[in-house]
Amino acid sequence: MLHVARRALAAGAREVWVAADDERIARALDGSGVRIAMTSPDHASGTDRLAECARIAGWDDATLVVNLQGDEPFAPASGIRAAAQALADSGAEMATLATPIEDVATLFDPNAVKLVRGDDGNALYFSRAPIPWPRDAFAADRNTLPAGGHWLRHIGLYAYRAGFLQQFAAMPPGRLEGLESLEQLRVLEAGYRIAVALAPEPFPPGVDTPEDLARAEARWASRMLHRTLP
Repeated sequence: MLHVARRALAAGAREVWVAADDERIARALDGSGVRIAMTSPDHASGTDRLAECARIAGWDDATLVVNLQGDEPFAPASGIRAAAQALADSGAEMATLATPIEDVATLFDPNAVKLVRGDDGNALYFSRAPIPWPRDAFAADRNTLPAGGHWLRHIGLYAYRAGFLQQFAAMPPGRLEGLESLEQLRVLEAGYRIAVALAPEPFPPGVDTPEDLARAEARWASRMLHRTLP
């Protein structure tokens, strides 16, 4: 959580808040420069928790809010700023980021969420399945990513205006959301827009599995070694 807080601070936001439901998180962030909103432990989703944080913080409806989730300790500051800029420029109700998929293993990994966006830059759909599906290419070979660069990995970073955040949290869960276990589908199913910007620099995957955590710990250890070498 401290690594995530530092990434948020590096982006230059006017305020950085952490929505927590455990005093251990608050203690870990003591002196970090972020503000803590102690929220209910009973929230069903991160969006519900963020909506409560927005109420505690007293943000007005027009405030731009970027939700950097607690599993993104390597989020580049440029990506956080890009999500906010996409929201401001697009006029959409939400904005998020994506990055090109460059290997077939990621395309087939259900923990890597894929998305398709239209020519207007707005999301058409998010899925844990490989989308779009290259029918002819995969009929011949599913071990190689076809040429063309059509595939995008969703980066779980969202921007909203505070007013729409409250509206989103009040919506009933959607059917597609339930099928895919992807909360952002609630917004599309209800007819709202999600603008999608390409990440301006590499955006390492978040920490979602024990294997991700092992890779993250190895990366931190490597950074510390480089800092201590003469």
